[in-house]
Amino acid sequence: MPEMTKNILIDTERLRDLNSGLGQFCLHLGRALVAEQPADNPLTFLVPPGQLGVFGPTVQYCEVTWWQRHWRSNEFRVWHSTHQDSGYRPSAKTRQVLTIHDLNFLDRPDYSAEKKARKLAGLQQRIDQAAAVTTISNYTASVVRQHLHLTVDKPLHVIYNGVPPLAPRPIPLPSVAALTHSFFLFLGVIHPKKNVHVLLPLLQAFPDYSLVLAGDDSHPYAAHIREQAAQLGVAKQLILTGAVDEPTKAWLYEHCEAFLFPSLTEGFGLPVVEAMSVGKPVFLSNLTSLPE
Repeated sequence: MPEMTKNILIDTERLRDLNSGLGQFCLHLGRALVAEQPADNPLTFLVPPGQLGVFGPTVQYCEVTWWQRHWRSNEFRVWHSTHQDSGYRPSAKTRQVLTIHDLNFLDRPDYSAEKKARKLAGLQQRIDQAAAVTTISNYTASVVRQHLHLTVDKPLHVIYNGVPPLAPRPIPLPSVAALTHSFFLFLGVIHPKKNVHVLLPLLQAFPDYSLVLAGDDSHPYAAHIREQAAQLGVAKQLILTGAVDEPTKAWLYEHCEAFLFPSLTEGFGLPVVEAMSVGKPVFLSNLTSLPE
């Protein structure tokens, strides 16, 4: 493509993990921005290795490297840091928009008070360097205001996540092909903060239903879930699929009886909106951002 002035950079480095919430956020934000791109504001995407061209030929790309943590101040006019923990940032003279997804580390029992204070201090530094701050829920905005300082001239905007239309796979993958009867669905990383072990007694009350837990199950908590299911006598009703691709995810949403999401800490809860987008009933915890 012809050389053009580099006006706006969007950090989509988290495309390296498309099965994470941040990976999905970067993917769909990038696609939406390309669709709305003004001709006089060319976009450049910061992408992980192997993702050059992911948003098409009408934009420019910077591939991340471990050593290039800062860029020259005159290279971009605006830099969008799409999450608060990014290791990539512009030099001080570039105007920066900072998106904060959550402060879930404040609720982690394995973090000491000193570690939490260090993380807050680091985030405060990023806020001080930003020209504007956005959050993905009113809940996250309230936590930011409670624990961090924003000057009166620094706007904070709440911008909710959206989801694109889901295109289900016409024939399910082998990992879910055995689902010939009704099932409940949870989608997300299988981690203690997702609290999915509380769903297992439901299978005793609904012996004709299965419970599908779709998501990365590499954490030891997944083994704990399997052990509890065996103790309750519902192991045959429990299906852990591991990470699923987009068409399989859409198939699961389309065919589940209901979506269950008992999470303890969520900055937004993107799977909830995905399930609602296909008209499924959702059953949620009443914690953090989920009541929104």
